[in-house]
Amino acid sequence: MGRIITIVSGKGGVGKTSLTANLGVALAQAGLKILLVDADVAMANLSLILGMQSSPITLHDVLLGESTINDAVYDGPGGVFFVPSGLSLEAYRRVDSERLESVIKSIQEKYDFILIDAPAGIEKNVMAAIAAAEETIIITTPDSPSVADAIKIKLVAQRLGVNPIGVIINFVRNEKGEIKTQDITKLLELPVLGTIPEDLEIRRSFMQENALPMILHKPSCPASNAIRKIAEKLAGKNIEAGEEKKPGFFEKLFTRFKKK
Repeated sequence: MGRIITIVSGKGGVGKTSLTANLGVALAQAGLKILLVDADVAMANLSLILGMQSSPITLHDVLLGESTINDAVYDGPGGVFFVPSGLSLEAYRRVDSERLESVIKSIQEKYDFILIDAPAGIEKNVMAAIAAAEETIIITTPDSPSVADAIKIKLVAQRLGVNPIGVIINFVRNEKGEIKTQDITKLLELPVLGTIPEDLEIRRSFMQENALPMILHKPSCPASNAIRKIAEKLAGKNIEAGEEKKPGFFEKLFTRFKKK
């Protein structure tokens, strides 16, 4: 049976969705079968980072009972499989997010890891995304508001009977005033699975004409290396960096015009 892990954060803007995409690709590079699920049924963004915005069947259709989960699984970049959420506000109002747990558990045996990208906060769709998993990883940035919200989301997971296995500290600048890693460990009473430096390549990866996760565009940049180390801890094996994706002719042309 595969591991089901929901990637959560108490606060928005901490890079949770980008991390989910890149961590999934890193695990796939270890030869594992990985499914990414965009459970943010209100503000779906994972498909943008994966460059898969036009998938006809989505998690909305599954939660509405109009399609099966297998119909909503697509081949994603870097060898991952992907279940997108839809962008329809009308469908969002009608979805039954409490069905998510049974839907995910029905395909658990098909994958080594299922990573669920949860919405930020503690509203009902977040609860459903957490409850669908057996484990959670909490994402925070090294500042007081983010860490305070991370503590809250940890307590929510525990009350739902889901095991928080660790925390990832994102956008680390090593500046004065940042909360130190050892202090975050003490505050959250969780191991730090890794720290990811702030890296311009993260933003550049989804601003390109053909968006792809950063770990495919720039596999040796500092943030990619940090995410790969986290994946190695989860997979229990070493993961080689992939080859950097070279831009095609039209991408190069587009970049030149953009610079002018």
